[in-house]
Amino acid sequence: MDRTGTAGSVEVLGFPPDARVLIVNADDFGMYGAINTGALQSIEDGIVGSCSLMVPCPGASEAMELLRRKPEIAFGIHLTLVCELTTARWGPMAAAKDSVPSLLDEAGELFGPDRIPELLARARLDDVGREFRAQIDAVVGIGLEPTHLDWHCLADAGRPDVFDLTVALADEYGLAVRAWGDRARTTLRRRGLPVVDHDFVDSFGLDLEGKAARYAALLRHLPVGLTEWAVHPGLDDEQARAIDPGGWPVRHGDHGFLTSPEARAIVAEEGIAVIGYREVQRAWTRARVRPTG
Repeated sequence: MDRTGTAGSVEVLGFPPDARVLIVNADDFGMYGAINTGALQSIEDGIVGSCSLMVPCPGASEAMELLRRKPEIAFGIHLTLVCELTTARWGPMAAAKDSVPSLLDEAGELFGPDRIPELLARARLDDVGREFRAQIDAVVGIGLEPTHLDWHCLADAGRPDVFDLTVALADEYGLAVRAWGDRARTTLRRRGLPVVDHDFVDSFGLDLEGKAARYAALLRHLPVGLTEWAVHPGLDDEQARAIDPGGWPVRHGDHGFLTSPEARAIVAEEGIAVIGYREVQRAWTRARVRPTG
C-alpha cells in the first residue's frame, strides 16, 4: 500500500489501517439540470459522498442554489478549461475573454476534448491561474464553502505546473485537491496528506454493457486502503438526450447503480467506508496546522 509519511492514507483520514475506504465523487455537477438532479439524488439516496461543481456551465446557477439550500452536501470545484458540448457552450469565468487568450481557440472559445494537447501546449500559467481563481471566487463570493479542487477532462490538471498552481490555490482557500498519478500523489504524500492507494476509477472508462455488474464486482473486491471513483450520475430526460447525446447513457447508468438498493447493500455487507471530500479536506486542514520541526 502507498504510505503517507509514517501513516497510511486511511489512518490519516481517521480509519484503522485495515479499513477499506472509498471516495465516491459525482463530477460535472452544474453542467445541466438533469445532472444536477441525478447527482443530488445519488448523494441523498445513494452511495455518493460528494460532488464537483462546474462553475462556467449552463446549470451552475441552479446547482449553486441547490447547494445554498443544502449546506450539508460536500462539494468541490471542477476547474474547467474544456467544453465538450456543442449544443450548450460555456466560456471562461474571467472578467473578460481577452484576459485569458491562451485558453481560447481561434474562434475565441474554450477548447474541446479533442484539442486538449494543443490547450496544454499553449496555456500560459498566469491565464490558468486567473481563470481558476475566477471560478473559485464565483463560488466562495456568494458564501458557499467548497471542500476541494479537481479538474474537468484533465487528470492531475494535465501539467505539473498547473497541478502545483492548483495546490497553492487550495492552500490559500483551505481546500483539498484530488490526485491521480504518481507525481501528484508523491507531491502530496510528502506533505503527510491522504492520497489514493489504488487505481482511480473514472466511470466514463467503464463499458456501458454490464456496468452495474462491474460496479458491484469492484465493491465486493475493493482492496484495503483508499480508493476513489469519479462518477457521473445524471437522469435520462429530453434535455440530456438533446444536449449530451454521447454522455447521457453513461450518466444514466451511473445514476441507476449508485442509487440502487444493491449498491447500498454491498457497501454494508462488505463493511466499506464510503466518504466524500469533506473528510479529505479535514485531513488537509489538520496537516496545515500540524507543528513542524
